[in-house]
Parts: sequence; structure tokens; C-alpha cells
Amino acid sequence: MEKFFFNDSKGNKIYGILSAPTQNKEKPIIVLCHGLHTNKDSFTNTNLEKILNEKGIPTFRFDFFGHGESEGKFAELTVSQASQEILDSIKFLKKMGYKKFGLVGSSFGGISSIMATPKEKDIIFLALKSSVFNYEQKAKATFTQKQLNEWKQKGYRDYTNDTGKFRLNYSYFEDSKNNDGFEAAKKIKIPVLIVHGTKDLEVRGNQAKKASKILENCRLEIIEGADHSFTNPE
Repeated sequence: MEKFFFNDSKGNKIYGILSAPTQNKEKPIIVLCHGLHTNKDSFTNTNLEKILNEKGIPTFRFDFFGHGESEGKFAELTVSQASQEILDSIKFLKKMGYKKFGLVGSSFGGISSIMATPKEKDIIFLALKSSVFNYEQKAKATFTQKQLNEWKQKGYRDYTNDTGKFRLNYSYFEDSKNNDGFEAAKKIKIPVLIVHGTKDLEVRGNQAKKASKILENCRLEIIEGADHSFTNPE
């Protein structure tokens, strides 16, 4: 297991951990993309790393802009920034000799992976856990028009969740209009696995079901009783 950093397209240092149980770089390497407010050491990422490594499959997990050890202000994050960092991470791994890639994206990491996939020919499969597919639609279902107007007028919104206090600029919402996962799904021909819980209150499962019908080669797994973070070990 080795820690590396690469520069994203804007020059920010992005930190990641490569775990390679084999030196065979002909094997696909799996890039693990965490959700909002978490980091490369998330429960999902570290557990998948262990499972995949035991099967001889290398992994690379990294911190998005404004998360973990990576540079950047969280408030300035956008899906466009994150999806480009996925492509930048693949470019970095290609320089190390890797040739084929799988993506695993959770929630925010999911929509970022969806948007990156059509832009990289060497991604051979995609797996999505509790993924957002269209944030604009999610926001309009979550916030009142008054709340959206206040966000726009202030230029940011402050909020608190179980991981801390955060500020997110209105540019995040504006950027989401250019990152429609349903449109991107029309361009994705590789195998896609979508896993979503019936008790996910943050991202409703209707987006996952809609995307599964658009994707050409998709398997949808609905997990009964699972919430957004799959907190129940069973």
C-alpha cells in the first residue's frame, strides 16, 4: 500500500492510496470514488479495497477536491471538478503502467463517475452505490423554491449533518445543470452495476430505477432495508 499525489487539471494536489497485490498491470485496477463529506478512507472504500485485493485486484482510492488530504475548499466543489479528477487519476495511473480501469462510485462519487465514464475509453465497467444521477432534480425535490432563491442570492448555503458543519457555494447547483447522469447514461455501453437501498432517504431509488432503464448493459440490485450509507451490517 503506497500513498501518492497527483495534480488535477487546475493544479491542486490530490492524494490517493494505491494498493496493488500484484505487479501484473495488465489486470484492471479499480478506482474507488467516495461520497460527499467522506474521504478515501471511507468504510465502503477500505472494505472494497480489502475484498478486491484478496482476489488479486489492485485498487486506487483518492480524496476529491476539498476532502481528506487533498487541496481545495469544500465550498467550491462541483461535479465537474470531481469528474475531471477521476479522469486525472486515471491519467496518473496510466503513467504507472495501468491500462484498464473499473470505477466504483458512492453517492456524489457515483454521479462524478457517471459523468467521467463516457470520456475515457479504457474504463471497462462501472459500479454505483446509492448514487445521485441528477442533482438538479434532487435539489428541486429537496428544497423549496424559496430556499433555492436564498441559496442563489447569498451565493452559498450553510448546513449541518452528522459529520459536521459545511458551506457549499451556489455554483454547485448551477454546475449540476451541466451534469445530467441520465444523458450521460445514454452514451455508456460498458457493464454497469447499480446498488440502492429501499430506505435511502438522501437519494430516492426512483433515480436508480430510471437510470437502469436507460443504460444499455445494466444490473440493478435493490437492497431491502438498506439506508444511504448501508449502516446495517446485514
